[in-house]
Amino acid sequence: MAFGRRMDGCGNFMKYSLFIVNIIILLGGLIVAGLGLWTVIDKSFANELLGTNLYSGAAYVLVITGLLVSFISCFGCFGAIREVRCMLVTYSIALFLIFVTMLIGGVLGYVFREKVDTTVRNGMLGSLKSYGNYRPVTEAWDETQSRLMCCGVNDWKDWRDNIPDSCCKPVLGRRQRCNLLVENQNSFTLYTRGCLEITKEYVKDHAVVIGSAGIVVACLMIFGMIFSCVLFKLLE
Repeated sequence: MAFGRRMDGCGNFMKYSLFIVNIIILLGGLIVAGLGLWTVIDKSFANELLGTNLYSGAAYVLVITGLLVSFISCFGCFGAIREVRCMLVTYSIALFLIFVTMLIGGVLGYVFREKVDTTVRNGMLGSLKSYGNYRPVTEAWDETQSRLMCCGVNDWKDWRDNIPDSCCKPVLGRRQRCNLLVENQNSFTLYTRGCLEITKEYVKDHAVVIGSAGIVVACLMIFGMIFSCVLFKLLE
């Protein structure tokens, strides 16, 4: 391959530009995978209440997609430096397929967002009956109410006569007995906001961080496809 002798300026510029873009894509892919892993480990405590696996499923997809993008970026780096045309073609096609998949996923998420809200509401309402009888649901409600400082689906009245202690604001670091407080007309010590709206806000705020990282990686992927196609033509 007499690439350097034939097209020193433009050719080398495209080659090293593609290499730099792929290094950035590699870092971006690792960041997205890290955010997905963070969601799986630390942020999925409400999964048992949501009535859908969408949240945890999206987190796993982020991990897999991030690692896949990182691997393909390494493929692109090697193809650019070694000037291997078949590797550049494979790299470009793989990036295109991932980009289209991300685009379709984003469109479907936007289209079905209202149905997801309804599913989450119904799932949380249905899980109230399992509190105290099914350990994963009990732990999920207690952790959700304690961490997000909320109570019930819409408010504490959803629990009727079986208000969990996790609905009570701790005093001096100690959790109070909610049922006793309500009976004594001290309901002001309960968390007043329902968990449905807070959980949705929590997920949306987290989604903004992940979505922003995904958009940046997607834009870089476009540059990667353009540079790889140009470099492929220059190597003819």
